[in-house]
Amino acid sequence: MSNGAEWYQLSFVEVKQALASDKSGLTSAEAKLRLTKYGYNELKFKRRSPFVRFLLQFHNPLVYILLVAALVTAFLDMWIDTSVILAVVLANTAIGFIQEGRTEASMEALTRLMVPQCTVLRDGEQKDIPARELVPGDVVLLGEGNRIPADLRLFYTKNLSVDEAALTGESMPVEKGTEPLAQPNLPPGDQLCMAFSSTFIVRGSARGSVVETGERTEVGKIARLMKETPRATAAPLIRKIAQFTRFLVIAVLSLAALNLLLGILIGGYDLAYSFLASVSLAVAAIPEGLAAIVTIALALGARTMSHRNALIRRLPAVETLGSATVICSDKTGTLTRSEMTIVRIYCGRKQYSVTGTGYEPKGQFLLNNINVDPIQESDLREILRAGLLCNNASLEKVDEGYKLSGDPTEGALLVSALKAGMTKEFPRIDEVPFDTEHKYMATLNQANGQNLIYVKGSPEKILVMCHDQLVNGATEDLDYAEMLNKVSDMAKEALRVLGLAYKSVPKDKTSISSEDLEGMTFLGLQGMIDPPREEAIEAVDKCKRAGIRVLMVTGDHPRTAEAIAGQLGIQTSDGVLTGEELARMSDDELYEVVEKVSVYARVSPAHKFRVATQLQKRGHIVAMTGDGVNDAPALKAADLGIAMGIKGTDVAKEASDMVLVDDNFASIVTAVEEGRHTFENISKVILYTLPTNGGQALLVIGAILLLPFIPLFAMRLPLEPIQILWINLYDAVVLALPLLWEPREVGLLDRPPRNPKEPIANRLFFRKVGLVSLVMAISAFIMFYHYGMPAVSSSGVDELHLTQAQTAAFMTVMMVHIFYLLTARSLTKSVFKMNPFSNSWVTIGIAVTVIFHLMIVYLLPQIGFNPFRVAPFPAQWWIMIVLLGLPGLFVIELEEFLTGYLKKSDKKSNK
Repeated sequence: MSNGAEWYQLSFVEVKQALASDKSGLTSAEAKLRLTKYGYNELKFKRRSPFVRFLLQFHNPLVYILLVAALVTAFLDMWIDTSVILAVVLANTAIGFIQEGRTEASMEALTRLMVPQCTVLRDGEQKDIPARELVPGDVVLLGEGNRIPADLRLFYTKNLSVDEAALTGESMPVEKGTEPLAQPNLPPGDQLCMAFSSTFIVRGSARGSVVETGERTEVGKIARLMKETPRATAAPLIRKIAQFTRFLVIAVLSLAALNLLLGILIGGYDLAYSFLASVSLAVAAIPEGLAAIVTIALALGARTMSHRNALIRRLPAVETLGSATVICSDKTGTLTRSEMTIVRIYCGRKQYSVTGTGYEPKGQFLLNNINVDPIQESDLREILRAGLLCNNASLEKVDEGYKLSGDPTEGALLVSALKAGMTKEFPRIDEVPFDTEHKYMATLNQANGQNLIYVKGSPEKILVMCHDQLVNGATEDLDYAEMLNKVSDMAKEALRVLGLAYKSVPKDKTSISSEDLEGMTFLGLQGMIDPPREEAIEAVDKCKRAGIRVLMVTGDHPRTAEAIAGQLGIQTSDGVLTGEELARMSDDELYEVVEKVSVYARVSPAHKFRVATQLQKRGHIVAMTGDGVNDAPALKAADLGIAMGIKGTDVAKEASDMVLVDDNFASIVTAVEEGRHTFENISKVILYTLPTNGGQALLVIGAILLLPFIPLFAMRLPLEPIQILWINLYDAVVLALPLLWEPREVGLLDRPPRNPKEPIANRLFFRKVGLVSLVMAISAFIMFYHYGMPAVSSSGVDELHLTQAQTAAFMTVMMVHIFYLLTARSLTKSVFKMNPFSNSWVTIGIAVTVIFHLMIVYLLPQIGFNPFRVAPFPAQWWIMIVLLGLPGLFVIELEEFLTGYLKKSDKKSNK
């Protein structure tokens, strides 16, 4: 036997034969031989040195280009540009270095789940040994609170309950036994005679034989899958920027080469000046500031999300959320409250509904939709009292609400009684503890002049103890068929059902046993469920409007998953796909199914992983939630892994891109909205920044091409190289950055997700960039020509007047930028419909720009500091500068108006 998943099918006799072991355990010699064969019971991984990981971050085409640009600018003594470019390279390198370190940190978190010591039988004696020395065939002794050191086939259990949440995601402790299960392909959560490494015992004791160790255990398989699983491909924004950068670099280098040739061959400029102008154009046109702007935008989005209960661990995740087309969510605690709540009570031949959710003891009792007083309803009062007294849970009021101590099932019974205003008025004398074999609990309580036995448990078990039932305060014969039908009806609603009964005994009876639990009076049934969060129902509806499909991927039972999905509004028309059914499917079959089925139940780690990868093959951007160790591979493979902050394991958090502080699905949806807002603002910055490059390229190349017709351009270009570099640097910082603080636009969640395949350089991009670039070039041409031509005469060139004309062209380009900035604040809305003061940073940026450039023109030359080669010009020239700048606003406004008008016309014609 090599597959641990098969051991549950064997009886213990067969396990002994396979392992050549018995209940006395191995001898030390046998253990030593097997240790040589199987290796140590530990998870291994090879960690790369930090230096190697750091060097690998430079293996990126964009980084190569930026480094070349840094070398060229340093050679030309452009130290400011050199510093900016190197800062961007180092920032991106640091981000990649940290990101890769997180993958290895998730592996280290897995190793922390391994148990250091355990108790075994060796040579017929109990011995404490290092857990790493366990081998298949060892007999391990387990008690309450022990973490299980390896995968075990149980052969002895006593009231055993195991918390498998870290491995399977199951929120409730699992009752374990020794009986083999005949059905194959069951997920770990259904292998009731197996105990798995990294889970721990919450109640009872057990003994079992080790069947798998190290990387062959279930948690070891997850570790191996983690190592073999690459992180999901780069975030959509990163992929788009990489594609766009490749396109831009080719375009810019082609333009620079063309500019150099035209400058020498047609313009007649000397080689040094032409080369400097071409290099300046190329360096300015390469958006070296774009990476920094994107990082700042993502950081701002991450900060906003942190205030909305979403902690971002990988910056690109901010934008990925906004691109998500599918969200695969766990059920327990994320879509539901993770607080069992009584919602149905059947007693005295009446069915009551109970309102209120969670552990807050507030709610109403409804009979035929009419509110009733539970204390006045005698049968209802008695079943609530039974649930309150036959109970070991306690409820505490804390700052953030109510905290339950004890079993969640007992917590539900306790809260339902507290909603009726009841207290534990009858003190307890004795108790029969809950037993997994008998499936009931009983208490003996002292009442007025008598003692009462209360019992609760599996309805089938409780019913056989009873011979009558309480109806309207009196007893009558028990109708077994009626009760079993009610149990079935509640089960169809995915309710967990408990039966309750009581019996009066003499006052001198002070102890009870199982033998006393006969001749009981049946009180009725209480049905409970982990209810969906109200805010999650609203969030699922928002996802539908936003074009995002919500999938429930849970380890819970199919019936429960389907019922909760229906209440949440998640599509269930195509049924529920179980882990067992999924395991029998090929990848091609699953590829067809994932587009239809929205609810997956009883799934294992590998199933989650397969669902995510098949959705990605269909072109979806997949967000996946998880909290257990089992979820780590799927979290890593998804485009966006979302771990739970409250119940999430360290392994899940380390593998994730985002952590939900409150474990609430609604927080994912608010984060999606913020992600879309972040991308909107990044798009605004890109569409604002890039016309700078296009306009300057058209201006310089156009001047060279017009040289044979306009001799003015033989004297000087409209802009100096230093002015080109300055516009690029200044514009990206003072005017572009304020767009990142644009407030969120209304209706972001009423739009479908962006097409992940649509590039940044789409039709909107080319239209807007082309228009603004043309406006900028023409405006600067007109300004330079109008005031520059008088400087050229047959008697010579007036250098001062020519410099003034060049300065005026420089200021015209900046003025076009200022007016374009006003309309760039929204991709769809007219500037005349926006609040001009809703983004104070834009106002400040414009004011600083105007003041600073007035200083560049009129102050710096007067004090002998003139790095921009400008000359003060007459104040009346500003009238023409402003007029030539206005098209930067009105041309785009006209474009947006016409685009909107055409869209409305198309919609009317389609109708």
